[in-house]
Amino acid sequence: MNILIVGGGGREHTFAWKIAQSPLCDQLFVAPGNAGTAAIATNLALGVNDFDKLKAAVLTHKIEMVVVGPEDPLVNGIHDYFLADKELEHVAVIGPQKEAARLEGSKEFAKEFMKKQNIPTAQYASFTAETLEEGCNFLAQMKAPYVLKADGLAAGKGVLIIDELEEAQAQLKAMLVDQKFGAASQTVVVEEFLDGIELSCFVLTDGKNFVTLPMAKDYKRIGEGDTGLNTGGMGAISPVPFVTAEFEAKIHERIVVPTIQGFQQQNLPFVGFVFIGLIKVGEDPYVIEYNVRMGDPETEVVLPRVKNDLVELLMATAKGNLDAVTLDVDDRSATTVMLVSGGYPEAYAKGKTMEGLEQETESLLFHAGTQLAENKTVTSGGRVLAVTSYGKDFRVALKQSYSTIEGISFEGMNYRKDLGFDL
Repeated sequence: MNILIVGGGGREHTFAWKIAQSPLCDQLFVAPGNAGTAAIATNLALGVNDFDKLKAAVLTHKIEMVVVGPEDPLVNGIHDYFLADKELEHVAVIGPQKEAARLEGSKEFAKEFMKKQNIPTAQYASFTAETLEEGCNFLAQMKAPYVLKADGLAAGKGVLIIDELEEAQAQLKAMLVDQKFGAASQTVVVEEFLDGIELSCFVLTDGKNFVTLPMAKDYKRIGEGDTGLNTGGMGAISPVPFVTAEFEAKIHERIVVPTIQGFQQQNLPFVGFVFIGLIKVGEDPYVIEYNVRMGDPETEVVLPRVKNDLVELLMATAKGNLDAVTLDVDDRSATTVMLVSGGYPEAYAKGKTMEGLEQETESLLFHAGTQLAENKTVTSGGRVLAVTSYGKDFRVALKQSYSTIEGISFEGMNYRKDLGFDL
């Protein structure tokens, strides 16, 4: 079959790498793709939210499956668009419909979903500009640190954790009244701070049946020792060393099963990947957030550990028979280190020529913010390249990634040298 991957980052290059290995895939397209996907698929210069042009491409190239990488088109209803069009209704779309995508599109909606399903999460309340005073009073009754979350999509930057009450109240006003995050912060969720260590759980579901993919831990802060500004992710490790069989059973029983049951009970049509952001508090798992797609850079360590034919898995998902699938997972650890542009996550330069991508190495190189210019690979984003390696444990795998990085360069290149420091 012909398959289209929607998106252009490291997650989408990883999907392309895995799908291209399947004998079930005839032609592979990526829209818009990057320099990495160009080597194994046909890039289409299309925007992820330009549904009409994506439709034209699907019909022109006789595409039978669309795998949606990023959250934006899902929250904007790409799956519903396909279902509503007679010419497209036969195409399998991997990604939830718009109503279910609200789990990522609205923090308040996700919190209400968890409350109805009795899924453990932090206590919270939601506020708008009209209820700003109540919000400030609510903060005054809470203990520091204070957690403020923009309700809508804010490209991973809409969460503030603040130690001082006055600062938290000022930031609540900045978000609600001054629209610090634009329309995303018209509603703000204020929640209690949970103290623990974070991890990511990934589930592939047909809406009723599911398989739980390998878990991962990612590193969001730009600086060593988890300091500095939040980024889209500076690296990831899988499996997570502190996840025991007992802890995994708690995640399954208290969180994964009630989540999938909730899709049915609350009539949320979900075919695709669920990312569950977790925090381990003591010996118990709590949900921080849902995403309605695979995480990035976690995809770069999760998919390389899945031995199954990914197209087979996705076909079973689309047809509603994931119950017939057994997941086969590589016992080795996988780690990825993100190479980022100087200045990221704030202002950074683009168009920097990359050297060392052709070296012989045991690592996998997944392109994120890259493009081809005059037959050279140049930087085109903040997060540029994910260097993924296997090892008998995460330390051995990281050693390989760091060794590979020594042969790669571009002006301003930055990366974290301390991944796994907290494990």
